Amino acid sequence: MNKTLLALTYAAGLLAWTGCGNKEADKPAGPPPATPVTLVAARTTDAVYYDEYPARVVALNNVELRSQVAGFITGIYFKEGEVVPKGKTLYEIDRRKYQAAYQQALAGLRSTQATAQNAKVNLNRYERLAQQDAIALQIVDNARTAYATAQSQVAVAEAGVAAARTDLSYSLITAPFTGRIGISQVRLGSQVSPGSTLLNTISGEDPMGVDFVVPEADLSRFAEMQGKTGGRADSTFRLELPDGTRYAQPGKILAIDRGIDQQTGTAQVRVQFSNPDRKLKDGMSSVLRVLNRTSGHRVVIPFKAVTEQMGENFVFVAGDSSKAVQRKVQLGPRLRDQIVILDGIKEGDQVVTEGLNRLRDGGLIQAGAAPAAGAPTAAAGK
Repeated sequence: MNKTLLALTYAAGLLAWTGCGNKEADKPAGPPPATPVTLVAARTTDAVYYDEYPARVVALNNVELRSQVAGFITGIYFKEGEVVPKGKTLYEIDRRKYQAAYQQALAGLRSTQATAQNAKVNLNRYERLAQQDAIALQIVDNARTAYATAQSQVAVAEAGVAAARTDLSYSLITAPFTGRIGISQVRLGSQVSPGSTLLNTISGEDPMGVDFVVPEADLSRFAEMQGKTGGRADSTFRLELPDGTRYAQPGKILAIDRGIDQQTGTAQVRVQFSNPDRKLKDGMSSVLRVLNRTSGHRVVIPFKAVTEQMGENFVFVAGDSSKAVQRKVQLGPRLRDQIVILDGIKEGDQVVTEGLNRLRDGGLIQAGAAPAAGAPTAAAGK
């Protein structure tokens, strides 16, 4: 009897405890707690940034030296790698044959000139006799023909002299302009053939060109820049040398190629830089930075405030009632730890920079002490 009563009492207590537990579970859940975040105000500043293009330095004047006559090299009159002035004799090809040919052509010219002079004297004599009716007209006609033939022979001889003089001049290779000459491809005694043997290459060094390619869509932008010349303070073009240093001289657009490459959809652009210190060398690889047209007074925020979803960029902004509002933004270039916002954020908006991984659109937020926001970088690149 006592055991049965004890069991009934235990069952009743268990049911009463279970009933109380269910009542607690049935109570409605309260709102989720606010997410602690850090807020930073979007600010407007002068944002200057550049687009980068791989580029190559080219000499605006670059000539391969080749002989126009055959022969053996008998003289080399320069030091390899030096700057040679315009007109300086660089190579000499054995001239003896060409000097002899020139002298022979001169002698032939003098002989034909003497023949022509004699024909002219005879013609004058026969014409005077013909006026006195003392000679047959046929003789006069023959004299006129002989004089005309002699004049033609003089013209042929003069052409021969000019050709021989040209060949003789070609036996001396001179600098076509002031520039730096390279390493000689031939030595004393080397035999050269006309038009085929490369002797050397000479390049102008001041100014120099920098070639790069731009997409077809950007061509109008560079066309607008063409013809505009800035002073030494102009910062439209910045050139970075292979060692990472920035070239100090300003540049200007020299030429835009005549058409678009159908395979790549790009056009070649050439920018000219002065080269007084001869730092730029033909063929040098470099990076050209071009001032972006959207540079100016822009809204910037910390880069870590941006999240990407499905190829689109978003920022959480503190809205009314301490709620986070997700906004889609259009990004500009990144300026180190800052990012330019082209659309979606205005100056003064409080953006979330910490606590993003626990945040959802419309969620409650609790702002913590924000660290002092450093001034954004005003210029990208060197």
